[in-house]
Amino acid sequence: MNKEEQVIMGFRDLLNKLVWLNKYKMEKSLKGYKPTEVHCIEYIGNNVDANVTKLAESFYMTRSAMSKLTKKLMQKGLIESYQKPDNKKEIYFRLTEQGKVIYKIHEELHKEFRERDKAVFEQVTEEQFDGMLSFVEKYSKHLDAEIKKLGIDMKSE
Repeated sequence: MNKEEQVIMGFRDLLNKLVWLNKYKMEKSLKGYKPTEVHCIEYIGNNVDANVTKLAESFYMTRSAMSKLTKKLMQKGLIESYQKPDNKKEIYFRLTEQGKVIYKIHEELHKEFRERDKAVFEQVTEEQFDGMLSFVEKYSKHLDAEIKKLGIDMKSE
């Protein structure tokens, strides 16, 4: 296996371990909510004027799939829609009080996981962080270009 394959396999293995390790605590603390729902709540909590288009782009989902998800979250009383007085066409989302509770639980879990993993990150130098961040950015841009080459427009699906 060459280094390129080792990096890809390493990332995959690392991500799988992270998901597995966090899954039990997430499911226990956020019982009744699917990961996509929780991450949608997280996005809305972190971004002002979140709408279906922005959410769909962020999650690499179609607008129609995201529309279904936001309707489900509204039915569960976790988000509400609103419009701006100067733009009656666009619909935006914000968290309800119940949504804010889920957001807070999720944030606390992430804080706990960061604390658990702190020992590793404390050993990483600035140069190592810079190198990793540079690689992630380059790879992400490459994948964006590959998605674009496929001619898939997330906005219109």
